[in-house]
Amino acid sequence: MIPFSQYMNEWLYAKDGYYASMPSIGKKGDFATSATTSMFFGGAIAKRLISVVESGFLSKTCAVVEIGAHHGYMSADIVQFIYTLKPALLDTLTFVIIEPQEKIKLEQERYFKESFGEAVKFCWFKSLKEFKAKEAFVVANELFDAFICEVVKDGQMLYMSDNKPIFGDMDTKTKEMCCRYNITKGEIAKGYEEFANELSNSVQKCEFITFDYGQKEPRGDISLRIYSAHKTYPFFSLTDYAKGKCAKDLNSLYKRSDLTYDVNFLHLKDAFESSGFKECMFCTQAKALVDFGLIDLLEILKNNVSENSYRMELAKAMQLIDPSLLGERFNMIRFQKE
Repeated sequence: MIPFSQYMNEWLYAKDGYYASMPSIGKKGDFATSATTSMFFGGAIAKRLISVVESGFLSKTCAVVEIGAHHGYMSADIVQFIYTLKPALLDTLTFVIIEPQEKIKLEQERYFKESFGEAVKFCWFKSLKEFKAKEAFVVANELFDAFICEVVKDGQMLYMSDNKPIFGDMDTKTKEMCCRYNITKGEIAKGYEEFANELSNSVQKCEFITFDYGQKEPRGDISLRIYSAHKTYPFFSLTDYAKGKCAKDLNSLYKRSDLTYDVNFLHLKDAFESSGFKECMFCTQAKALVDFGLIDLLEILKNNVSENSYRMELAKAMQLIDPSLLGERFNMIRFQKE
């Protein structure tokens, strides 16, 4: 019998785990992300980066860092939009990917070379501990929902034995976190404090932006779920706790599908602020992308392509801000460190 966090770590990050298999993301994968939905997701982030440089907060020689890049689509879109909007920056910025898994790094290298040849250089680091910079613009998309967690309910925490869930005694650290955030039922993420501290130690001056699903306060319920072939399975619907019988079971999905949960952004905020960052904005993804300049980018596109091409890209970009799709399901939090 092991704590759920250890079970989740094996599911996602073991040598034969889900992420090590380089799963497909998008229509042919288990789930889609904003980065696979429209290039304007990376485009809006590129416009934000340019604004941060032009405001003087970061210099034109800062590092542009993505963490959790997977195939590298978002970083590639950021580069492409910088080329369109402010091409001189490509001569001064340094592009960095934090990627611990060699197989994924090689796929990113292949994709960037296919996209840019030798025109744009990327640097790779296995962890934030290896990366050092005076200034950095750091971005992550759907990163923190993949941090391991404990699951709690009515004063107990979840353990796993042979893919079977068992609630038992809560350890001291988990109990402290439940008290701090008044959580009686839900997930307690592990690793936020370590991540924020490593980022703070790596970069002297920084803007950090991340998008994820979740709420500013704990949701008061268990959100743990599995994504497989664009279908969502609440975790406990695949166990003996479910009243009905599901067509799938944990054995068939273990290490072959994505395991995730809603982010408690208050916990994330506390972790970053304790490491010297200040929260600058928390809002829906729709508001963030519009504030970053998404509408301006679509106007530029309209003036430079055919009506048919514009309508195709517009339809994809609108999914990013549609309240019924990604616009309000995802939130953005932005931090700065002076």
